[in-house]
Amino acid sequence: MRSPAAVYKRPPWRVRRLARWSLSFVAALWVALVLQLAFKFVTGESADLVEGIVSNAVMVAASLLCAWRAVAGGEERGGWALLAVALGFSAVGDIYYSIAFFGLDEVPVPSPADVAYLAFYPLAYIGLVSILRARLPRLDPLLRVDGLIGALAFAALGGAVVFQAVAATSEGSSVAVAVNLAYPIGDLILLSLVVGTFVGTGKASVRTWAWLGGGIALTGLADAIYLYAAARWGYVNGALLDALWPAGSLLIAVAAWRAPVKVVEARREGWRTIALPLAFASLALAIGLYDHFERLHFLPLLLATAAVLAVFIRLVLTFAENARMLSHSRVEAKTDPLTGLGNRRQLTLDLSESLARIDERPALALALYDLDGFKQYNDTFGHPAGDVLLARLGKRLAEAVAGSGTAYRMGGDEFCVLAEADGDGVLSVVERAALVLSERGRGFELGVSYGVVLLPSEALSGSEALRLADQRMYRRKYARSGSVRHQTTEVLLQALSESRPDLGAHPKAVAALAEATARQLGLSEEETESVRLAGALHDIGKMAVPEEILSKGGSLDEREREFIRRHPVIGERIIGVAPALRNVAKLVRSSHERVDGAGYPDGLRGEEIPLGARIIAACDAFEVMVSGRVYRVGRTTEEARDELRRCAGCYFDAQVVEALCAVLGTDESLVASGSAEHEGAVRRASRP
Repeated sequence: MRSPAAVYKRPPWRVRRLARWSLSFVAALWVALVLQLAFKFVTGESADLVEGIVSNAVMVAASLLCAWRAVAGGEERGGWALLAVALGFSAVGDIYYSIAFFGLDEVPVPSPADVAYLAFYPLAYIGLVSILRARLPRLDPLLRVDGLIGALAFAALGGAVVFQAVAATSEGSSVAVAVNLAYPIGDLILLSLVVGTFVGTGKASVRTWAWLGGGIALTGLADAIYLYAAARWGYVNGALLDALWPAGSLLIAVAAWRAPVKVVEARREGWRTIALPLAFASLALAIGLYDHFERLHFLPLLLATAAVLAVFIRLVLTFAENARMLSHSRVEAKTDPLTGLGNRRQLTLDLSESLARIDERPALALALYDLDGFKQYNDTFGHPAGDVLLARLGKRLAEAVAGSGTAYRMGGDEFCVLAEADGDGVLSVVERAALVLSERGRGFELGVSYGVVLLPSEALSGSEALRLADQRMYRRKYARSGSVRHQTTEVLLQALSESRPDLGAHPKAVAALAEATARQLGLSEEETESVRLAGALHDIGKMAVPEEILSKGGSLDEREREFIRRHPVIGERIIGVAPALRNVAKLVRSSHERVDGAGYPDGLRGEEIPLGARIIAACDAFEVMVSGRVYRVGRTTEEARDELRRCAGCYFDAQVVEALCAVLGTDESLVASGSAEHEGAVRRASRP
C-alpha cells in the first residue's frame, strides 16, 4: 500500500522542487567527473586536483541533502541525520586525504583520514537500520532468518575473496594491520546488511529500498574492489573506480528525497520461499569445500558455518510454522467464521464419534433450528446488519446450551444443538435454545422453527438424523407460517367484505381459480399457496378507492383512472405489513400488469411480471366476465374462454390462459366458484 504521508510529512512543493534541482545539479557534477576519468580532458597533476575537487563536492552535497531531508522531519528524521553525518565523515576523510597526502608516494597508516573513513560504518549501520524499521515495521520471522542466511553467506564469500587478500598482504605495526583489516570487515557487514535486507523482503521493498540500498551497496562495493586491488597489485588513482564513491553518496541523497513506500507485511509463497535460502546455503558449503583445496582465513569459514547453522534454524522454524498452519486450517475447516461455532463438518464428526460410543453414554438429542423472518431482516437492514445479528445469536446460543450440549451453525440462518437426552432435561435445552434464537426489535420480529430427533431410538446415523430433523423443522415452519398467513388473510378479507360488500364471493372465486391454475402449471405447494392468497387479496387496495368511481357506469376520467391504478400499490402496502405475507404482497402489486406492458402500476412486460401475478390477472378477468358488474352483463363460460384466448399474448400470458382453460374443462365447479347465484341473477335480469 503506497502511503507516503504515513511515513513522513512531505515538505512544501517549493522545497521539493528546489531539492530536485539540487539533485540534478549534483548528478551533472558526477557525470562531469565520469567523463574526466574516462577521457582525461585535464591531465597531469591538475587532473588529480580537478577530480578530487569534483568528487569531494558531490559527496559534500550528498551529505547536505541528507541533512536537509532530516530537517523535514517525520519517522525517518533520525536515520537520515545519521546517514548525513556518515556521508559527511566520508567526505571529510576524502578532503583531508586529498590535501594532506597530495603527491606523496606512500600514505601513512593510520591517519586522521582513516578515523573519518572508519567513522562512516557505525553511523551508516545505525541510520540504515533506523530507516528500515520505519519502512518495514512488520517482517515474517522466516524472512528475517532468510535475510540472516543471505548476509552470512555473502559475508563469507566476501571474506574469502577480499578479507583473505587484505589479511595476506597487511604489513607494519599491529595498529596498521588492524586498520587495514577494519575496512574489509566494515564493508562486509555493510554489504551483508544490504543483501540480507533484499533477500528477506524481496519484491515487497524494491520500490522503497532500491535507491537507498543501491547507494549503500555501491559504496561498500567500491571499498571492496579498492581493497582487493590494492592488496593484489596496487591501486592507481584516477581510474573509473574513483567515481563509485560519489555515485553511492548521490544515490543515498536521491533516496532521501523520494517518497518512500511503507511495506505493511512482506511474505513469499511457493518455491521462492526456499529458493534463496538453498542458494546461499549452497554458497556457504562451497566455501567450506574450497578450504580443503586452498586454506582460507578462519573468518570466512566461521561465517560460512554460521550460514549453514542458520539454515538449520530456518528448517526448524519452517516446520513449526507448517505445524501451526496445519492446526489452524483444521480448526478453520470445522469452525464457522462468523459465529465461531462448529460448522456442519464439525457436527458430522461429533455425531459419528458419539454414535460410535452410544452404548457407553446417554442417548442424544439433535435439534435443528431455522430462523423465521431472517430474510426480511436482511432485505430491510442489509447483509452487514444480518451478519452482526447472526454473530450475536450464535454467541447467545453457545452460552444457553453450555454444559448440557454443543451449538453449531449449519450455514445461512440454520443452527443446530447436540445434547444428551437425559429425560425431560433435553426438552428444556431445546426450548431454551429456541428462546435465545428469537428476537424482536423496531421494524422486525425474528422467530424460530425447529425439529428434534432422538438418537439412537429414531435414527442410527448422522445423515439420517439430519434428514429427519430437517423434515420436522420445515413441517413445523410451514405449519406456523400457514397459520399466521391464514389468520392474517381472514382478517384482511373480512375488512374488505365490510368495506366492499358488492364484491361478494369474487375474492374467493379468484383464489380458487388461481390455486387450480397454479397446480396445473406445476408450481410448488408453497408457491401455489402464495398465489391462492394473492388471488383472494388482489382487490384489497380498492378499500382506498371512492365508491362513486368503482360503481361508475360510464368511462373514467384521468383523475379517476389514477385512483384505480393506485389500488395495487395500496394493496401491497396493506398486505406487506405482515412479514408472512410479503411475497403475497408482491404478487398483488403486479396482478394488474399486462403482458404487452400496457398494465399498471409499473408497466411490466412479459416475464418481468411474476408468474403468480399473471395467473391472478387471467383468473380475475375470467371471473369478472362470467359474473358481470352493475354496468355490464355477465358472459357465458364459453364466451369468457374465447375472450381469454383472443387476448392471450396481449393482455394475458398464453401459457396461463391454456392452463386456466384446461382447469375449467375438467372441473365445472370452478366456474365462478362461490358466485354462481350472482351469475344466474345477472343472466336472468338480462333476459327480455
